[in-house]
Amino acid sequence: MAGVRAETAAAPGLGDPGTLQSITLETGWPEGRVATLRGRDARQQLLVTGSYSSGQVRDLTRGVSYEASPAGIVNISSTGVVTPLAEGRVTVTAISPEGLRASIELVVDNIVVDMPVNFPNQVVPIFTKLGCNSGGCHGKASGQNGFKLSLLGFEPGEDYEHLVKEARGRRLFPGAPDRSILLLKPINAMPHGGGQRMDVDSYEYRLLRRWIEQGMPYGKADDPRVARIQVYPPQRSLDRGSEQQFIVLAHYTDGSIEDVTHVATYDPNDSEMAECSSTGLVKTLDLTGDVAVMARYQGQVDVFRATIPLGIAVENLPPVRNFIDELVFQKLQTLGIPPSPLCDDSTFIRRVTIDLAGRLPTAEETEQFLADADPAKRDRLIDRLLESADYADYFANKWSAILRNKRRNANYMRGTYAFHSWIRDSLYHNKPYDQFVREILAASGEVGQHPPVVWYREVQTIEQQVEDTAQLFLGLRIQCARCHHHPFEKWSQRDYYGFAAFFSRVGRKPGFEPDEQRIFHTRGLATAVNPKTGEQLKPMGLGGEPLDVPPERDPRQALVDWMAAADNPFFAASLVNRYWKHLFGRGLVDPEDDMRVTNPASNPELLQALARHFVEQKFDMKALLRTICQSSTYQLSAEPNAYNLRDKQNFSRYYPKRLTAEVLLDALDSVTGSPSGFSGLPAGTRAVQIPDTGGIGSYFLTVFGRPEGSSACECERSQEANLAQSLHLLNSQEVQSKLANGAGTAARLAGDAQRSHEEKVRALYITAFSRPPAQDELAVALAHIEKLENKQQAYEDILWALVNTKEFLFNH
Repeated sequence: MAGVRAETAAAPGLGDPGTLQSITLETGWPEGRVATLRGRDARQQLLVTGSYSSGQVRDLTRGVSYEASPAGIVNISSTGVVTPLAEGRVTVTAISPEGLRASIELVVDNIVVDMPVNFPNQVVPIFTKLGCNSGGCHGKASGQNGFKLSLLGFEPGEDYEHLVKEARGRRLFPGAPDRSILLLKPINAMPHGGGQRMDVDSYEYRLLRRWIEQGMPYGKADDPRVARIQVYPPQRSLDRGSEQQFIVLAHYTDGSIEDVTHVATYDPNDSEMAECSSTGLVKTLDLTGDVAVMARYQGQVDVFRATIPLGIAVENLPPVRNFIDELVFQKLQTLGIPPSPLCDDSTFIRRVTIDLAGRLPTAEETEQFLADADPAKRDRLIDRLLESADYADYFANKWSAILRNKRRNANYMRGTYAFHSWIRDSLYHNKPYDQFVREILAASGEVGQHPPVVWYREVQTIEQQVEDTAQLFLGLRIQCARCHHHPFEKWSQRDYYGFAAFFSRVGRKPGFEPDEQRIFHTRGLATAVNPKTGEQLKPMGLGGEPLDVPPERDPRQALVDWMAAADNPFFAASLVNRYWKHLFGRGLVDPEDDMRVTNPASNPELLQALARHFVEQKFDMKALLRTICQSSTYQLSAEPNAYNLRDKQNFSRYYPKRLTAEVLLDALDSVTGSPSGFSGLPAGTRAVQIPDTGGIGSYFLTVFGRPEGSSACECERSQEANLAQSLHLLNSQEVQSKLANGAGTAARLAGDAQRSHEEKVRALYITAFSRPPAQDELAVALAHIEKLENKQQAYEDILWALVNTKEFLFNH
């Protein structure tokens, strides 16, 4: 990667738009409905779009002038915001500097007599917009300075009680609204830890003042509620460094619509690619790719997506080997990002052996592979690795950690080892993924009879079972919905506890093994209670309908039936995304277990295609890995070209990733010829074969980020580099003893009189990097060997240098 300079500044992006041919003026309202401003505080954001001779469209909202006829009904700002002045029907016209015009009709009503302010629909969103009910302010569990609001306004009834009735109503003065603490603190007229949040002449101040003046009404029980919000336009292609206004409309339960662009809150999913103002104006930065901006209002979310192309001509693509390449290369062509070429054979054998088998290829394997002239040798290597015991060991290590398989005391050892063995055997024999999951979630019996019941030993509560199941097998983080509406998703407490009902009939009693339990299904109707409403909920898949599960049937079986259905939008997608992350270092959705509408896939079509393929292959995990590894996309070089150096989400090259702790220790053992020993395990056990993390300590594994097995999140495994790791590799006693081992690699090479030093140095490079040394590398090594009288020390020095390189520490 050294010496590659990013050429993105000169890239054309969308290119010359050509001549402006027409403009359109829109409000985002459905076709056939006239945008209506109701009440004197209503606002409507306009959107002006220019169509050019090149076929491009661009936002011109801030580049045109506006007229209204008849005058006196509305005011229009230079940013396209319409505010009411009088009731009536008005025609608004946008005029471009070139003289092009576009018009639209608007209606203004209900401003002569003020309508009652609705607390949940109008006041609470102001608290959210100003940050008053955020987790760092009054929305935290204990409140702030004696005043508490519900997090992000998800409990407006509680907010009303705290605000209006608590502290004898001292925060509000209906007879003199401007003297209310609720207004004085946010304008900084009284000391306020949050500083100034609004101005006296702002929309927020005027509406809050009017609410207080009206006597602080809450609203009627039958007042309409927000059913959903809609972002318009939903998607645009934008240049780097450009702007795009969007509109947010709230759709209410009575069919009415309101523009809430200026009271919604916004959050880009990648702050390095775009930023968004409080008024819905997106500004792209200097990176290319896709970025999503979440809009949130009243617990509802929607997303604006921007595609930001680089605009380079993409030619001479690598061969298309399957549907993965079709969809990845299509995306790269749309973005104008040329991919790197295919990697060489040395890189491929090392990469795929680490990714599928969790080890370095042996020198013999590498030499044979490099000498093989068969064009199908890469496919044959993939097949051989997937059928190996090493594959099962490596992926059992991965699954064991996120299934929380660890022993907390000596009595847990038998069950922990049995569960690890069951996971390994399931993977080795390629058990279908839906069956694998069913045998875990619906596990019953004793650890000796059915080892997957160990999972229930670690996830003791229904809440843990719900949250681990959603995160592990559906790619959803629904923990927030246990207490309140999810801030970034549609999941409510009703969704959470409907899902919890699947686990409501899990029974436990002491097992035969000490400290172990017997898991069983207790007959009866499966239900769960929503603690906020007291509602009894039937089992319900996330986003699904309530199910009638007979009392004699284990509801966990019904859960897996729902999960494994071909049309389930989460189950297959979650696994393919998890395995994509394993192979590429980044998921199509990233993090891999946080799939939501506000965190969309970088290539949605590819994620859907992979999920369909996985279902069609009957949840065959080896077939999935084979398909991905056979693609040219997986086999691209990690070396960037001048245009894809900064691409981090479109897989225009292979993204290097540091070896996991266990793989790195095994690689170090392999290269130095000095295997590690683990207390209580047979000699020769590799680090990736350790059954659990609870009873086998290793400073090396800890410092390089081995997970504790206490969470369903793969984020527990740290891949970040730190100083302790560098120091341990450079001068720890553990590493030094491996290098100086009398039966190790350095000693054997020093005592090998049958081969020349050149041959032995080549063997070292083949073992560590799966490639022969370059001429300059060979010359430096040979000179060092000649200089030192102690040849073992010379080889130890060379080994020390090799294992401290990025080439050794990373898969690339």
